[in-house]
Amino acid sequence: MLFVIGSISYAQVHDPVKWSTSVKKISDKEAELVAVATIQKDWHLYSQEIPKGGPIPTLFTFEGDSRYLKKGNTTEPEGHVVDDPIFEMKIKYFDTKAIFTQKIRLKSAEKFTVKGTVEYMVCTGENCLPPKEVELVFNVN
Repeated sequence: MLFVIGSISYAQVHDPVKWSTSVKKISDKEAELVAVATIQKDWHLYSQEIPKGGPIPTLFTFEGDSRYLKKGNTTEPEGHVVDDPIFEMKIKYFDTKAIFTQKIRLKSAEKFTVKGTVEYMVCTGENCLPPKEVELVFNVN
């Protein structure tokens, strides 16, 4: 029984990715939602575009709101394409830091909050943690 409790506790505490958010105003009608993943040494975060049979891709979801309109898809940095030993395929991932951006068209001049989630999976060269979902909040001024 103690072993099970210890394993669950470790899984809850150990999170090799920390997320931060900001909003970059481009013009009176456009802004960019910025989500930064800071990744611990020896871990990597997978891309949004992963071949079938691979790990869970990073996925951003934004709550709908009448004050903004999403423009295009969430963009990501270049990253590294490697032969992944766990999934035995070429996979794009990020280490150390990854900056994801989502452009929005502003339909209101008032301040508001955009809520969203990011689902992601992280691995080392030897093991992976289960997929995780984190809530994100972007304060649009």
